[in-house]
Amino acid sequence: MNGAETGPSLRGQRVLVVMARWPAPGRCKRRLGASIGAVPAARIQRRLTAHTIAVARGLAAACGCCPLLAVAGLGARAAERWGRAAGIKVVALQGQGSLGVRLARQFQRAFRAGARQVLLIGTDLPLLEGADLAAAFAELEHSPLVLGPATDGGYWLIGLGRPEPALFCGIDWGSSAVLDQTLQLASQCRLEPTLMALRSDLDRAGDLAPWQR
Repeated sequence: MNGAETGPSLRGQRVLVVMARWPAPGRCKRRLGASIGAVPAARIQRRLTAHTIAVARGLAAACGCCPLLAVAGLGARAAERWGRAAGIKVVALQGQGSLGVRLARQFQRAFRAGARQVLLIGTDLPLLEGADLAAAFAELEHSPLVLGPATDGGYWLIGLGRPEPALFCGIDWGSSAVLDQTLQLASQCRLEPTLMALRSDLDRAGDLAPWQR
């Protein structure tokens, strides 16, 4: 995709979209940076991103899914260089707009390119494992919507078998109501969701404690 609206064919593939922001001080993990400082927060983001990409590459090798790096904070050429250095061949820019707009855009792009199933994750899960993602793909074989609830009231994973842009409209992003609001929208769209295991992401200083044990 390489930052454009069109790109390589994903026909029939399972696609894993990793939403990643370039880990520069002051440009990522701002809530965490407010309490521990921008430089340490960027360092943590760098480690989290590297871990997430490693898990994505491992899953691709194990089950043949296609990892896609959706980048914020860089231009198209720099994003492509980052993807190549990380071993990810398919790269797209997140683009402008609210989080909901950017999430919906990645699903629309992947399905337009022919994807069969699409999972989308961020880079905030230090304990993420390939088994989590493999299980979510398996659930998509018989469920139209898969969600991974997060302890802060949001979700750490969302998976779809077709575009559902309505799921990203009217959500109070960053609040503790994200999951509940998404489930309400799913009900309105007559989508029966499958919920994966509850996970803790890493956004604030207090979230560091389990990671540091």
